[in-house]
Amino acid sequence: MDLELRDKVAVITGGSVGIGLAVAEGLAAEGVHLALCARDEARVVQKAKEIAGQSGVRAIGVRADVSKAEDIERFVAIVEKEFGGADILINNAGTGSGETIMDSTDEKWDYYMDLHLMAAVRLTRALVPFMRKRGGGVILNNASICATQPLYYEPIYNTSKAALAMFSKCAANEFIKDNIRVNLINPGLILTPDWVKTAKQLTQGTDTTWEQYLDKIAKDNAPIGRFATPEELAHFFVFMCSPRASYCVGSSYYVDGGWLKVIT
Repeated sequence: MDLELRDKVAVITGGSVGIGLAVAEGLAAEGVHLALCARDEARVVQKAKEIAGQSGVRAIGVRADVSKAEDIERFVAIVEKEFGGADILINNAGTGSGETIMDSTDEKWDYYMDLHLMAAVRLTRALVPFMRKRGGGVILNNASICATQPLYYEPIYNTSKAALAMFSKCAANEFIKDNIRVNLINPGLILTPDWVKTAKQLTQGTDTTWEQYLDKIAKDNAPIGRFATPEELAHFFVFMCSPRASYCVGSSYYVDGGWLKVIT
């Protein structure tokens, strides 16, 4: 199937590792040019170079902490200079939190709301004008199953991702008249480096391997009984960027192996 994406330009936050990197590679395979950002400059620059070499697309890597408005402004200016704007925005950057409500500070709440919600707000405001000039575009916000089905140990993550879900719906309603489709993707258990790092920390000095720890999490929670690879999730992102998904507007899609326990 031709996804009709060749020579589009995609902006991806958190694009140097995990889900963001897998989405970047998937889009590049369809001929999409890339502007990636991440906090680790050396890694994002190297990954962009590798993708460009493998796929033949243009790809740039830019250091940016999207929890900071000034970094977003600088990143968008580079995107405008290098590509004249963008057709696709993937708001992917984010991470787990880990706290109780009673021990969490205002500063921690502010940081995660900036990272998960305001980064999407700011990048949307900055890039929608370019999409309008290009005749339309796609915005995909990467939230989490936790936006609907919260985990007990990270109330800030759960809340900020739920806020991102509502923002996505509001943005979808506002921008569809400009032929800009906005949707939300809620992944379940995706085997990212963060999961592996956490598992290794929690099993250090125990009789359980990190692989066994993650296998139990998957079997206890997801009916499919395993984690997904970032590439499996990326396939869905790539399809949602395509005109083939032209009637998909303002929805929340769960890619979770059946983990969600309610009907939405």
